[in-house]
Amino acid sequence: MSKPTNLEQVLAAGGNTVELLRNSQVGAYVYPVVAPEFSNWRTEQWAWRNSAVLFDQTHHMVDLYIRGKDALKLLSDTAINSMANFKVNQAKQYVPTTPYGHVIGDGILFYLAPEEFVYVGRAPAANWLMFHGATGGYDVEIVHDDRSPSRPMGKPVSRISWRFQIQGPNAWKVIEKLHGGPLEQLRFFNMSTMNIAGHQIRTLRHGMAGAPGLEIWGPYEIQEEVRAAILEAGKEFGLIPVGSRAYPSNTLESGWIPSPLPAIYTGEKLKAYREWLPAASYEATGAIGGSFVSDKIEDYYVNPYEIGYGPFVKFDHDFHGREALEALDPSTQRKKVTLAWNGDDMADIYASLFDPEAEAHYKFFDLPLANYANTNADKVVDAAGNTVGLSMFTGYSYNEKRALSLATIDHEIPVGTELTVVWGEANGGTRKTTVERHKQKEVRVVVSPVPYNVTARESYEGGWRKAPALV
Repeated sequence: MSKPTNLEQVLAAGGNTVELLRNSQVGAYVYPVVAPEFSNWRTEQWAWRNSAVLFDQTHHMVDLYIRGKDALKLLSDTAINSMANFKVNQAKQYVPTTPYGHVIGDGILFYLAPEEFVYVGRAPAANWLMFHGATGGYDVEIVHDDRSPSRPMGKPVSRISWRFQIQGPNAWKVIEKLHGGPLEQLRFFNMSTMNIAGHQIRTLRHGMAGAPGLEIWGPYEIQEEVRAAILEAGKEFGLIPVGSRAYPSNTLESGWIPSPLPAIYTGEKLKAYREWLPAASYEATGAIGGSFVSDKIEDYYVNPYEIGYGPFVKFDHDFHGREALEALDPSTQRKKVTLAWNGDDMADIYASLFDPEAEAHYKFFDLPLANYANTNADKVVDAAGNTVGLSMFTGYSYNEKRALSLATIDHEIPVGTELTVVWGEANGGTRKTTVERHKQKEVRVVVSPVPYNVTARESYEGGWRKAPALV
C-alpha cells in the first residue's frame, strides 16, 4: 500500500481514529524559538498581574494574509460571527464551525485595510480558510506564513511579521513612554498606531485582568530594535519579558480554551476537506491526551456553546454549520468553567515521584502548564461516578497558588460544586512521546467562574472549608 498523502488516507490506514490520535508521536503543542524563561516562570506570571510584561507571540501561530474583493465574504461564510459591522482598524475573534455545527478552531482577525485582513492563530482555522479560499470560487489571494518550526535545531527562523503584547497594570505607562506622550486608550479590539524607536507601529487595544495594554506588530527585520526599546522603556515600571514556559499558562487565568479538537474527522460533507488536508497537517498528526476514552471521535467534538463562544453565534448571515446550530437549545449545552484543583491531591501527585517502593507514580504534572498533547481531554465525574464533562487545558497559577483547568461541564452544575478530575491515562498510559508509565489519580476540583476569581470559591459548600489568603 502506498504511503498516505492526505488526511482521509491517513484515517483509512490508521483504523480507529481515537486510537490513532491518542498514540500520535507529535507530542505536546510547542511554543517555539522564544526562550523558555527570561527570569523564572513564577516571577513572569506574577508580573502580568502586578507590574508589566512583554509577551513575544511571533513564532507559535499561523499568520494568514487574506486580500481581495471577496475576502470579507470568505470570512463571513466560514464564521459563526457576524461581519455586518466589522470595519477597518478593528479585530474580531474568528470561530469557524463544520456543517455539523462543531468547532474547528479559532483565531483573531485583523481588518488591516479595505479588502485586506490577517488571521492569527492555530492551524485548524487557518487550514479551513485556505481550503475554502482555494475551492469556493472566491476572488481572494491568500499568503500563508506558517508558524516557526517546533524544533528549529539551530537553523535560522524568519517570519513576515513579529508580534508582541505589552500587558499588566503598568503597561500603559510603558506604552506612553515609548510613544513619547499620551496615547488614546481606544475601545477593546480597536486598532491604531504608535511610535516606537522612530517607527510607526500598528496597535491593537488589548488588556489583561482589566488593565489596558496593546498588541503590536511590524516587519520582522525591525523586531530586535523594537524589542530592545520596549525593554529599556519598561525598566522603571518593572516590565519583564515572559518566556515560552509561562506564556501559554496565562489563559488559565483569562479563561480561553485554545485547543479544542478540530471536528473534521468524520462526516461525508467533510470528506473533500480531509482529502485536501496533507498527511503531515496539524489535523493528521495531532495528539489527544487524557483520561477520557471513547471509541467515537465525535465524543471529543465541541460546539461553540460548550466552550464559551455562544455570544459569537449570529444568525444574520449564512455560514457553514448555521442550520445545525439553529437546531440546538443553547440553554441545555455544556458550559465552560474553571476547575480549581485540591491542593492536598496535588501534593499526592508530586509525593508519588519520591516513593521508590511504588510500582508507578501518578502522571507527572508539569509546571506551569501540564498539558501533554495538542488536545487535552480529562474525564470530569460527579459524586455518583457519572462523566459530566471534559477538562481541556490544565496548569498552575502562581498568582492564585492553585492548579487550575478549563473545562466544559453539564449546564446544570452550579459554581461551588465539588467534582473529580481523573488525572492520567488508563492502563499505564498511551504510546505518546510525552507519556511515561504512570497510574491515574482522582483529583478533587471545585467548579469556579471563568475568568477565575479567587473570591468565588470562598463560600462554596463542601470540600475545602476556606480558601487561603493570597500572598
